[in-house]
Amino acid sequence: MWRDKVLIGALLLFVWFVAGPAAPAYAQIGKYVPIPAGSDADHALVEINATTDPAQKLALIDKFAENLAQGDMAIVADDLYVNYYIAAKNYDKAFEYGEKLFALDPDNLNNGVNMVHAAAEKGDTDKAFSYGDKVAGILKRYREKPTPEGNNDTSWADQKKRTLDSVADSVTYVGQLLFNGAYQTKDANKRAALLVRFAQMFPDSPYADQAMGVAAASYQQAQNAPKMLETANGLLAKDPNNLGMLLLLSDYYSEKGEQLDKAETYAKKATSVLETAKKPEGVTDEQWAQQTALQKGLALSALGQVNIQKKNNAQAVENFKTAAPLLKSDATSYARNQYRLGYALLNLKKIPEAKAALTEAASVNSPYKALAQEKLKAMGTPAHAKS
Repeated sequence: MWRDKVLIGALLLFVWFVAGPAAPAYAQIGKYVPIPAGSDADHALVEINATTDPAQKLALIDKFAENLAQGDMAIVADDLYVNYYIAAKNYDKAFEYGEKLFALDPDNLNNGVNMVHAAAEKGDTDKAFSYGDKVAGILKRYREKPTPEGNNDTSWADQKKRTLDSVADSVTYVGQLLFNGAYQTKDANKRAALLVRFAQMFPDSPYADQAMGVAAASYQQAQNAPKMLETANGLLAKDPNNLGMLLLLSDYYSEKGEQLDKAETYAKKATSVLETAKKPEGVTDEQWAQQTALQKGLALSALGQVNIQKKNNAQAVENFKTAAPLLKSDATSYARNQYRLGYALLNLKKIPEAKAALTEAASVNSPYKALAQEKLKAMGTPAHAKS
């Protein structure tokens, strides 16, 4: 039902990320192709890099590929083509040469990053994820690479760490592109599946936990309760103070009338976590104040619903009344709170106050408008929506 989707808009508002990340400077994993100083290849590359006219640059790359791309130098030629066609926004040609480059050097991390970038620029999230799989595979194979003959384990471990540290910005960049692409996917089930896939591909990414949180909320939006519960509970087991999941689960359990003690514990913990929460970078004071107010309102409304389920209507009324002004920035959450408040007041036989709360719920353009109007009609009270 649509009631299961009430938190999705509010929860997704709590995701903060940079739209349009800048590509980092690349470091090296894959075959190393030396370019001898003063060689024909060196002179050709200097000329190619110095040329700004696109047609002339492509002609010089063609010349390089025809005359100098023997052996591993073909890797250099294909890389030149990939970068040229990405700059020209001819992404299909970039993919063509990227595949040729992978055939010559399957562990070329730079190429993997370029391919994810090209797919993201084209808006092809499925292709971006397929290349993301390649990037994750390259990193896994490099981490598991045994000590080369003639080296010792300690120096090899140190070398791998230095290399992985040097490519960390590139890996973060890939993660950001994939996270953004998944987040912007319109279909909720697909969005959730992509976000879970991303978190599994890059478990150490700074976006991994955020991805799982949005995945849980997306499964809720898709009315896929089993997957939502699995994802949310899994993330909460890993991060017991995850505010989004505390809110999501307390809301779900309280609304369903299930695991009420757990719902109450999670809602109370959410309010406690909010007391020490720190404002993320890039978020204005105004945004932060609105966000934390809304989150506290959601927690209090969930507590009120637990109170109703436990027949403690007086405490429910107190929680709903405290939540109301905090929820006004989100129409659906506010209307639901007022609808619940009306029920709690009816249970206490405070009819005039109940009518006032239900009238307020009916005045808001939300899925609770019709429900409140029906309840008021049943009570013999006309529901006049505010303009």
